Amino acid sequence: MPKKRKLLAQLSALQSNSSFPPFDALGNLNATTPDGDSSPKSSKYFVTEKKKSSQLEADFFNQPCISLAKSFLGQILVRKLPDGRELWGRIVETEAYLGGEDEASHSKGGKQTQRNAAMFMKPGTLYVYQIYGIYFCVNVSSQGEGAAVLLRSLEPLQGLDVMRELRSASRKGPTKPLKDWQLCNGPSKLCQAFGIDKAFDQRDLTQDAAIWMAPGHELPGEQDVVTTTRIGIGNRGEWAQKPLRFYLRGNRFVSVVDKKTEREMAATGHFSCS
Repeated sequence: MPKKRKLLAQLSALQSNSSFPPFDALGNLNATTPDGDSSPKSSKYFVTEKKKSSQLEADFFNQPCISLAKSFLGQILVRKLPDGRELWGRIVETEAYLGGEDEASHSKGGKQTQRNAAMFMKPGTLYVYQIYGIYFCVNVSSQGEGAAVLLRSLEPLQGLDVMRELRSASRKGPTKPLKDWQLCNGPSKLCQAFGIDKAFDQRDLTQDAAIWMAPGHELPGEQDVVTTTRIGIGNRGEWAQKPLRFYLRGNRFVSVVDKKTEREMAATGHFSCS
């Protein structure tokens, strides 16, 4: 059967001579997970069905606002772009907005509007709003009427080149390339880097195909979390001093470090000074 032998020889030669050039940063990201695992996906001969990464379910989000804000630390936000590429970022800083009596919350007094409707939806619903008519911030609803958690900063894990391009596209004039720690160290920055805009408002993190949360591999202990005041909430009386911001101590991707609070926590034995 010479024809069959010829086909087998051609296939053998193809497999031995095939090469897989590295993906272009903007065309096709190398499929690498935070664990460093990668597999060739640039060739049609290695087409595999990529399963959606494990995700946090509805029960995780169904907890009180402060508890959820702390529980987010160390978890992974995943954004799947229309072309199939995924951006991953570890949550390192959050703020809790309690609704009702919280004078800094968009839902203070229990007032529900078209803008803040997502804050009154089931836990795990995204609330995206715009500031200064330009930038976006993303929150996640929790237990409690009108309560939600602001995602303040992420530690980029996968797709950094794409994040850098998305951030650069939103900046005016010639700019220097952003360093890794600058990509997502603020609520509006992370929205730019992940391509999150008003179209994501009211989406369900447990059901959406374009954005979800995956469980982190190394979750922080209580001694790793700094509890301090929220940022940029203006004149809100006693609520401006409430300890409702949480971040991972020693993480360079946090937007603003509160050295005074960290010294006080070390002095009371909450964590070591190292």
